[in-house]
Order: sequence, then C-alpha cells, then structure tokens
Amino acid sequence: MNIWIAVFLGGGLGSIARFAVSYFTTSRFTLINPESTLISNFLASLFLGILLYYFHEKELLSTNLKAFLITGFCGGFSTFSTFSYETLELIKNHSYTYGIINILISIALSLVTLYLLSKYIN
Repeated sequence: MNIWIAVFLGGGLGSIARFAVSYFTTSRFTLINPESTLISNFLASLFLGILLYYFHEKELLSTNLKAFLITGFCGGFSTFSTFSYETLELIKNHSYTYGIINILISIALSLVTLYLLSKYIN
C-alpha cells in the first residue's frame, strides 16, 4: 500500500473515532465540547504511546502500518486545533478558571500518559 494512502485512511478512521467520542460524550455534536476533546486526546496519547513504546521499539510494525496508525489514526483522533479553539472560547466567554483547568489537565494528562508508558512498557 502507498504510504500516502495509509496516512489518508488512518486519518479518516481517526477522525471518525474522534467524532464518535464527541457524539457519544454529549449525545449530540457540539462545537464547544472540551470534555470529549480531552477524552480523545488522552486516548490518542495512550494509543500512540503503546504503539511507540511497545510495537515501534520491537520493530513489529511495517512502515506503512506505522504511517496508518501513528501519523494517520492518532493524528486524526487527537486534535490540538479543537483543543485550542475550545479553550479560547472558554476564555472569551469569561470561563477563565475552566479554560486554565482545561489547558493544565489536557497537557498534563497527555504528557504523563506518554511518560508512564515510556517507563513501564519496555
């Protein structure tokens, strides 16, 4: 399979997974939904960490499968742009505390997840 097609297909599936998390978290799709973005970004970080620290280190994945899963799926499933937009909207709506908490939890949770996986998966 062509690597470009692998990224394209993985990204599409990741985007569908992202939409599903948002839809089922709120029982509808809304533009401002920081909880579902946090869940998606956490799950994408968890999946990425497992792929990088378990499979990638052991060289069990082909280049195309890495492109499909890591760049495509994880890239489509996680969403920094939505996180940024929702946080800015919270701040613009004077929800400063919630906006700051969203920033701190989102970044810390993703980094801690990857850190713990890097220490304990090998």
